[in-house]
Amino acid sequence: MIFHDRFKDKIVIVTGAAQGIGRGVALRVAVENGQVILADRSELVDEVANEIIHAGGTALTVKTDLESYAGAQTVVNAAIEHFGRVDVLINNVGGAIWMKPYDAFSQDEIIKEINRSLFPTLWCCRAVLPEMLKQKSGVIVNVSSIATRGINRIPYSAAKGGVNALTASLAFEHAKDGIRVNAIATGGTDAPPRKVPRNANPLTDDEKHWMQQVVDQTKDRSLMGRYGTIDEQVNAIVFLASDESSYMTGSVIAVGGGDQG
Repeated sequence: MIFHDRFKDKIVIVTGAAQGIGRGVALRVAVENGQVILADRSELVDEVANEIIHAGGTALTVKTDLESYAGAQTVVNAAIEHFGRVDVLINNVGGAIWMKPYDAFSQDEIIKEINRSLFPTLWCCRAVLPEMLKQKSGVIVNVSSIATRGINRIPYSAAKGGVNALTASLAFEHAKDGIRVNAIATGGTDAPPRKVPRNANPLTDDEKHWMQQVVDQTKDRSLMGRYGTIDEQVNAIVFLASDESSYMTGSVIAVGGGDQG
């Protein structure tokens, strides 16, 4: 069931909105009458915005690199310039670039994983916070992962552990200011092949083996024995983003078929 007015008159930033879960969140918020700012560095984000606009919704795209604070500030500035405020921030940017044992990661690869899966959330929270403090209201939903306990992606796991800590601490610090902060820890999710892959290089035989180990572990730890769907992740994210979760803050909710991460 979709509650069509949950985001009526709400200004909602969705990062990583060009594909996958981020795209699903942006489309759902628009269907539920939210005005959406879609942030991504890929030109594909324009296609998502056009889909929303053609359906009668309101969407603004901001193409920027959210691995920098300047990029995050650009998104918030655009929201304030066009809509005057930000009611909801949904931080979706992230994702493991490589899946392999930790001793196989180079120094540069470790840094890239942290930059991809921790800093965009850190920067966007920091950029939006002054506006939410002025308003004395706001909702932040961070997208984490049950991979905080997982194999073959230690730097990514560490980054998502940082997202969990940020969520709990930011909620603690700003509950008195009318700002709620929660996170969804996504489990394995079936999604179409990425149009812009995180790792563009063909996988070696070893990398295919390590990837399969991750798939097997994910299914084995899920009580339901399967991957989730994009809609199943979106359902949980938009619940936390909406006023239906008004008495929740500082929570990290696992959506992994029973795997708590």
